[in-house]
Amino acid sequence: MPISFKNCLYSFSFLLFTSSSALALSETEKHVNQTYQELALFGRVFDHIRDAYVEEVTDKELINAAIDGMLRSLDPHSSFLTGEEALEMQEQTTGSYGGLGIQVSQDENGMVLVIAPFDDTPASKAGIEPGDRISHVDGKTTMGEGLDKATEKMKGEAGTDVTLTIIREGVPAFDVVLTRAIIRPDPVRWRLEGNSGYIRLAAFNERTTEVLVEAIKDLQNQAAENHQKINGYVLDLRSNPGGLLDQAISVVDTFIDSGEIVSIRGRVEEETQRFTATKGDIIKGLPLLVLINPGSASASEVVAGALQDLERAIIIGERSFGKGSVQTVSQVSSDGDLVRMTTARYFTPSGRSIQGEGIYPDIEVKPAKIEIVERDIVREGDIPGALTNPDVGYPREKTSQEEVREEMDSIENEDSRKKPISEDKETSILQTIKEALTQKEENVKGNKIPEEILAKEVEAAQKDNQLQRALDLLEALAVYDRFDKNNQKPPLPNPETYEITSPAHNKDTKG
Repeated sequence: MPISFKNCLYSFSFLLFTSSSALALSETEKHVNQTYQELALFGRVFDHIRDAYVEEVTDKELINAAIDGMLRSLDPHSSFLTGEEALEMQEQTTGSYGGLGIQVSQDENGMVLVIAPFDDTPASKAGIEPGDRISHVDGKTTMGEGLDKATEKMKGEAGTDVTLTIIREGVPAFDVVLTRAIIRPDPVRWRLEGNSGYIRLAAFNERTTEVLVEAIKDLQNQAAENHQKINGYVLDLRSNPGGLLDQAISVVDTFIDSGEIVSIRGRVEEETQRFTATKGDIIKGLPLLVLINPGSASASEVVAGALQDLERAIIIGERSFGKGSVQTVSQVSSDGDLVRMTTARYFTPSGRSIQGEGIYPDIEVKPAKIEIVERDIVREGDIPGALTNPDVGYPREKTSQEEVREEMDSIENEDSRKKPISEDKETSILQTIKEALTQKEENVKGNKIPEEILAKEVEAAQKDNQLQRALDLLEALAVYDRFDKNNQKPPLPNPETYEITSPAHNKDTKG
């Protein structure tokens, strides 16, 4: 005959309330009795479930579920983890694991909410987007079972398939079949985009800052070898779900010389933690632009918020996710059971809370795809009889790239194949191609990713509206900086003397 949980609970309650320092001595007997009554109610329900539920459940299962439910009722990020679940969480944060590569949370209805997919994972390749909701995993609902159990269903042996049912705003629910893989988040990628340094931070793990510094030095070396001058950097935090706070702090510290980076404030004001910068701006005051979107969360919001408040970077893109709470993990049993509970909030240097609001960009740019419009262009120099330019002359000399392109076109032409290419010309073509390949190898130096993946990323970047807006802004700042160094303002037309000579704007022109 099992021991009544009520009797154990009464004894436990007595010890709890007589030993707790958090209970003030002046509390009324009425309040204490009310607490006893609520605990007694829990005990009655516990006994009722254990005796009458359709299937037998163990006391441990019920107690664990009750603790987990109590924590989850507080906010989406507080939960209870058994010792086994705790080991799995540690595996995910420190090593590689088999899964889909998605950072998730839980929405107000208990459904799995996608914060962001990690780069180059099954989830990102399948087109999973921030804001998607996962209603079913392999046909089984994710609602009401808790986030840990829902994510557990997505894990499995690498190479096996799993079907997710996705709810996305504006389209009917649809299924996506993904093949699990070993997830090894690659925290940093980089490349030169023209005269700008582009750095992608996908997550904040133990090596993020170390590789970030390596990326900046490599970009500087590439620019020097190519006789270029970097005009600024783009730090891409889009769909970065966060990670380790100490890495977020050190990333900010990489770009600033002084100032508060972030503060952590809980219920007790005296326990507020403040983190400040150390001297050493690695890019020496060059312009810094930060890209964010609704998938930018937690640690990435700490970075964006600090750089924005300290006026070190211009934030471009869309409002971020708004996860500004701090979770503390405490072991509560000898079996390794853990309580993960929200204990504080993040605040930016100006005192803004990130929680629920996120970071608003300085320049809002919606995601869009750029379409390159092909069209025939006629310029003055193309008109027969046009005056020549005294500096260049018309027709102007062809560039080496144009000569190679024309020569390659002639090779493909049936008539041109009958005419052999001179040995000198062939050598010139091969040399130009070799130089182009060498240039490509130099541009990818330092990126430990396959060349074909990098090529796809570069192609996608050309159609990325948010990134191209950032690169255009860096170029504009560089142009303006040249005027500023010469103590000149950009020339503007004088409305009193400016004369419009284009026929399209000449009111006297007819037809």
